[in-house]
Amino acid sequence: QVQLVESGGGLVQPGGSLRLSCAASGRIFSINVMGWYRQAPGKERELVAGIISGGSTNYVDSVKGRFTISRDNAKNTVYLQMNSLKPEDTAVYYCTVSAMAYGDYRPRDYWGQGTQVTVSS
Repeated sequence: QVQLVESGGGLVQPGGSLRLSCAASGRIFSINVMGWYRQAPGKERELVAGIISGGSTNYVDSVKGRFTISRDNAKNTVYLQMNSLKPEDTAVYYCTVSAMAYGDYRPRDYWGQGTQVTVSS
């Protein structure tokens, strides 16, 4: 129905920056919420940032002022600009969208495969 492809993860030194991208494709009728979660080893998955179709955003407190989420509705793509990265940001980052595909009667949640972000010197 809807496929998500993430890119942009990697290894970066503390204080560095990375930009994650997630492109949605398929028989998409509409996308409401787009967001990023992360899961560090031994920890539960947590919401990092979310953005709705109107542009309103929310962030987990630990990334406020450092991360920026944005979306390009024409491209069905969501971005996560991560600045001033810290070792504690190390995790697998997952893209998620709440979307309706053609033929759906209600929105469904879709997940990407995850991309590793490692912050280390």
